[in-house]
Amino acid sequence: MRSRPKRLPALLVGAALLASALGIGTVASAATDGQGETAAVTAVAPAGHTMAVSTQASGDDPDGDGYIPAVPQVTGVVPSTATPPSRYFHEFQANCSVTHTAPDDPIVYPGQPGKSHDHTFMGNTSTNAGSTTASLYGGATTCKAPADASAYWMPSLYKGDQKILPVGPQTIYYKAGVTDYTSVRPFPKGLRFVVGDPMQSTDAFRHHRGFVEGWECGDSYFNVDFPASCPNRPDVQLNIRFQAPSCWDGKYLDTPDHKSHMAYPVVKPGTNDNMCPADHPVAVPMIEFKMAFPVTGDMSQVRLASGRGYSFHYDFFNAWEDRTLKALVDHCLVGGLQCDARGYDQTHPEAGATLTTDYRLP
Repeated sequence: MRSRPKRLPALLVGAALLASALGIGTVASAATDGQGETAAVTAVAPAGHTMAVSTQASGDDPDGDGYIPAVPQVTGVVPSTATPPSRYFHEFQANCSVTHTAPDDPIVYPGQPGKSHDHTFMGNTSTNAGSTTASLYGGATTCKAPADASAYWMPSLYKGDQKILPVGPQTIYYKAGVTDYTSVRPFPKGLRFVVGDPMQSTDAFRHHRGFVEGWECGDSYFNVDFPASCPNRPDVQLNIRFQAPSCWDGKYLDTPDHKSHMAYPVVKPGTNDNMCPADHPVAVPMIEFKMAFPVTGDMSQVRLASGRGYSFHYDFFNAWEDRTLKALVDHCLVGGLQCDARGYDQTHPEAGATLTTDYRLP
């Protein structure tokens, strides 16, 4: 199952055909290391863009081909077309604080410390370029629920040369991204993906399926780039909301572009309902970052480590304790509740809470 060196050339051929058909930029190419193994890959991307493709061996991907199979794989799933009773909310929060910053990215550049632009990490306190499922699982975390040892990260934000870090627990929603919220199941251990693209254009950012309200502060909303200024008031911060794909192929915990194993829901024909596409039939929680940065006033010097505001993207590496994640998903998402980090919905107190007052399973 781990022998996959012949898969990449086939993938490259398919990418070349797709690029030719769409008339877009760079066609995938590969170089060998002299032993027939693929050593470097450039994926298809819009003209002038290059998508990151993992080719570095790591603890989770010893052959370095970028494919990490799920064990076991989820098969026999058909995207749900059901429409359950309407519930406006089906979510819970993972409130996680910043742990550290570093020019590391264990998804895009596994085992290569210092190779990426600077990232701001939340959740697992040990996250670094060498992080694996095993090293993260059960680790210390700044999330309110001790069972959430997942790693969350995004490009660091600067004002001039000063790094601006979010203060306190940040809101990371786990929501149902499909209409049939009862079909959502927990993430498999070790699932990881990248949301957005640091090389995206302003137009691509605005029309990205994950775009919610863009950059906002005070009364300024839906900005693709940072607004020119933000009101200099104690109650104002620079905010962004961005949503992740919520349909999984059931086969891989990661793929070379760190995106292809995930997909956004599609609209069921003749309705306004969202459902998973046939090639990504497994509905999983939809993560939504709602980040707040304590920066106001003149914003002309504000930038991300990855570039302008429209280069915003983020990464997720699942290391939840399995039973706790399942309990929260079943109670809050499948149960159609609006839960806090304890799994408690104050508008439905009769439903109780998933976790105790110290955010642990009873």
